[in-house]
Amino acid sequence: MTQELIRRDESAEGLFLRFGSSYRWLVTATGLFGAFAMVLSATIVNVAVPEVRGAFGVGQDEAQWMATAFLATMTASQLLNAWMVAAFGKRGAFLWTLILFVIGAFICSSAHNMPTLIVGRVLQGAAAGIIQPLVMVAIVEVFPPDRRGTAMGIFGSGVVLAPAIGPAVGGIAIDEFSWRLMFILPLPAVFIAFIGGIIFMPAKTDNAKRPPFDWTGYGLLLVALAIIMNAIAGGPRFGWGSDRIASQLLLGAFLAGAFLYWQTRSKAPILSLDLFKNPGFSSAVAVAFVFGAGNFASSYIIPVFVQDVQSYTATRAGMLLMPAGLLLVAVLPLTGRLSDRMPGHIMVAVGLAFFAVGALAMSFGDANTSFLIFAGFAALSRFGLAFILPSLSASAFKALKPDQLARGSGSMNFIRQLGGASGTNLIVVWLQTRHASHAQAFNGTQVPDNPATLETLGRLGDRLTTGGLDGMAGEAAAAEFLSRTIDAQALALAFQDCFLALAVVFFIAIIPAIVLGRFMGR
Repeated sequence: MTQELIRRDESAEGLFLRFGSSYRWLVTATGLFGAFAMVLSATIVNVAVPEVRGAFGVGQDEAQWMATAFLATMTASQLLNAWMVAAFGKRGAFLWTLILFVIGAFICSSAHNMPTLIVGRVLQGAAAGIIQPLVMVAIVEVFPPDRRGTAMGIFGSGVVLAPAIGPAVGGIAIDEFSWRLMFILPLPAVFIAFIGGIIFMPAKTDNAKRPPFDWTGYGLLLVALAIIMNAIAGGPRFGWGSDRIASQLLLGAFLAGAFLYWQTRSKAPILSLDLFKNPGFSSAVAVAFVFGAGNFASSYIIPVFVQDVQSYTATRAGMLLMPAGLLLVAVLPLTGRLSDRMPGHIMVAVGLAFFAVGALAMSFGDANTSFLIFAGFAALSRFGLAFILPSLSASAFKALKPDQLARGSGSMNFIRQLGGASGTNLIVVWLQTRHASHAQAFNGTQVPDNPATLETLGRLGDRLTTGGLDGMAGEAAAAEFLSRTIDAQALALAFQDCFLALAVVFFIAIIPAIVLGRFMGR
């Protein structure tokens, strides 16, 4: 091939000839910057939940939509990847999704109410869902099979850097400037990815017509996800047995079933159900769902716990997760190489065990747990990611044929993100439910003849009266203080229950990881 033809060839093969073996790393770096910005946006907002609650006067169930709307839309848009690549090529799909992300960022940063903020997060989530499987496939295709675990380890180390520094950077932005700034922070990485995408991402080289898209199936999926997650979020407020919640759950389940049925009838299905007939792929996907649920749920609840229970600032809450993330950045390239040599299911089981033990340790945390100890618990839990990320993806891809990679990547990421969105939603519901339960139990003991309560109220009333309040005002202030103390204790116990639930989920996930290990490609 002449130099002129090589310069004109924008396919992966042509770009490889143009840039040599370094092309693998140029594509990897380009994809990493794009994925980094998306993951940064997904995790940076977790430290802002208390600020957003105060800014818009909403409760925990509404504020969590800032995270859940992103995750739910990212979940659905995972299935757009194969169509976007077929329609626009990897370069076109990559660039258009970056533009969509930037539009969403500016909408979020200027939002003056919760619905507008959610719209911006929906656009950002849609972009993030397309980018991640696209980048994974682009990297897998330029590395030989025996080096894909290493490639996934390097990709994973770059991706986990975002949640490592995101909460800390977001916390500083919130404390020193405004929570709105955190939506702008990922944009420099988007700019670098955009320039790299123009140069290094393979372009669409065929003249084939744009493939058909299953808009009916996609619409069913979006509406089903929105209704089910809205019902889950509203369950504690309206009651699980209420007509409103019951009807939403039934409608959501019906639409989800209609979506799956439609995929068996559609001429261009967005979820390739035939891939799930492959036992290796199905087993990896099953573990990915549980892993996604626990991972995203814990990422959401840790910053909220230290702010609501331990009264950390947003900056200090963000710093708590930084040691865990930096540890992952250092270790992931090593575990990526290790995953090329060890059975994938063993690596995944070890990672899940680390996650479970770390979550179990966090279930003993309270208002008096020191920063270093809780950061150590979080690092122990996150260390499991180093074993899971490269092994799970590499094992799933080994079970697929080359022409199934794009569809398989989108389907696997869809299931993992579905777990993440479900886990985040459910952990908030569990937190609210357990908080109410513990508060009710404590308040039930505060009867007029409870000697401990009478003694506590008497001492508080005396101190407040000594401080200048009259008798009635002192008694009222003492009762209010006792009520807030009880509520704070109930909240702390509710968080402990959440961490314990996560530990149980991760421990249970070890079983299918081991039992189904023989199907996971190694």
